[in-house]
Amino acid sequence: MPPVTSAAFETATPDPIVYLDRVAATDLGRSYKGRMLDELDLRPGQTALDLGCGPGTDLASLARAVTATGAVIGVDHDEATVDAARERTADQHAVTVRLGDIHELPLPDHTADRARTDRVLQHVADPARALREIHRVLRPGGRLVMGEPDWDTLAVDHPDSDLSRAYTRYVTDEVVRNARIGRQLPRLATAAGFAVPTVIPITPVFRDARAADRILGLERTTRRATAAGYLTEEGARRWLDHLSTGPFLATVTFYIVVAES
Repeated sequence: MPPVTSAAFETATPDPIVYLDRVAATDLGRSYKGRMLDELDLRPGQTALDLGCGPGTDLASLARAVTATGAVIGVDHDEATVDAARERTADQHAVTVRLGDIHELPLPDHTADRARTDRVLQHVADPARALREIHRVLRPGGRLVMGEPDWDTLAVDHPDSDLSRAYTRYVTDEVVRNARIGRQLPRLATAAGFAVPTVIPITPVFRDARAADRILGLERTTRRATAAGYLTEEGARRWLDHLSTGPFLATVTFYIVVAES
């Protein structure tokens, strides 16, 4: 039987840096990142941390907010993205980028006034430990702003709702390590010593299948779900055929959570 495929969707997994840049450049990316920046409430002279900073997408906006009198420290565990972030911010004198683990930050106690994580905690080995570390390095009265999806809320319309449920179940069970982290953040942050004054749910609606695929990787994920037994070959074909030709609608809830130390 030939492999599941649809000419409408990407088949190759994009380079991680390319993917992060792609998401940041979408209307959705600009919108939620702007909201996170607003919630950080940065002031000139403050020290801000971008934990899991990736290739430095957000470091310049943080640097502008704290001005030349402040400091921005990006931390990431991946050498390639750290190198990219350092190159991109070479002219930003307020910015420093460090290689480090969010579970054991290379920073002394009470270093920073503000911190952010953006789609990072869904992937880490121990979100509770990471939050305790962030609490350690923030000064009393500091603020952490986190943005995470809850993949259990992923809803993709299809005439066969069993296929939609199977697809979401595969994403939640197998693709994302901490797939329900969005809804868990207030509880985990409270346990780590934070107060959580604000939770902001954002639910984007995707109406264009190709645009959604560039963020969700619909075909790549479908192939993996089929190999893992969540979908049959025949079911996967019906799933992709409708997504690529029929009216398309998909949603997933993304949470912005504000925590105060």
